[in-house]
Amino acid sequence: MNLRLDPSRAIGTYAAVMTAIAAWTLLAGVGAVTPARFDTIDVKRINVRENDGTLRLIIAGSDHIGGLFIDGKEYPHPNRTEAGLIFLNDEGTENGGLVFDGANVNGKPTNSGHLSFDRWHQDQTLYFESLEDGDQRRAGVFVEDRPDRPADFPRMTALRLMPDGPGKDAAFNAAGLGKSMRRAFLGRDFDGASKLVLRDGQGRARLTLQVDNDGAARIDFLDAAGKVVRSQTAAGL
Repeated sequence: MNLRLDPSRAIGTYAAVMTAIAAWTLLAGVGAVTPARFDTIDVKRINVRENDGTLRLIIAGSDHIGGLFIDGKEYPHPNRTEAGLIFLNDEGTENGGLVFDGANVNGKPTNSGHLSFDRWHQDQTLYFESLEDGDQRRAGVFVEDRPDRPADFPRMTALRLMPDGPGKDAAFNAAGLGKSMRRAFLGRDFDGASKLVLRDGQGRARLTLQVDNDGAARIDFLDAAGKVVRSQTAAGL
């Protein structure tokens, strides 16, 4: 048996071993990156992105919250002025948010908080909201129906400039931007009563459960015109 080592094979083996060690060292170094730590960060906006650059979360003040994102492109938003967080789906399309605002305006307190969940390529269908405008206050959970077709948000700015009337309404409906239909509300309403209001597909209230500030409770059944056709109170049980 010949035990003499071939020099060329020895050099090849050495090179392979050193390459493997260098690769392992590089990968171990990448995996061991220490996250930066800060006591305080003052920023106007933070964009959280995936490895491929897809925007997934915006954290910003009211001046930098930005517009409406659809498929990774930004479009003007008609009324967004609050600070907060905007969430986007895997496609870079907005699908919910958490926003707040409030101030003392001419001696009258105003305040709002809003957490919403959107349909795919549509507006919110579930949201939690607290509103205060002087002595007018409401807080509750809302469920809404939106059009089944995806909304053509890029057309929204142009459609808003159309004169009011049937033509404008038809254009909004065709673009999937038609009026939403509220289906349910549970919370404290502006009149101070706690309520559960259930509505039909046309947004008409058909069943309400209510407890007033003084403790009076009742259940109302309504017809399509909004007329109470049957009412049940605790005294009538």
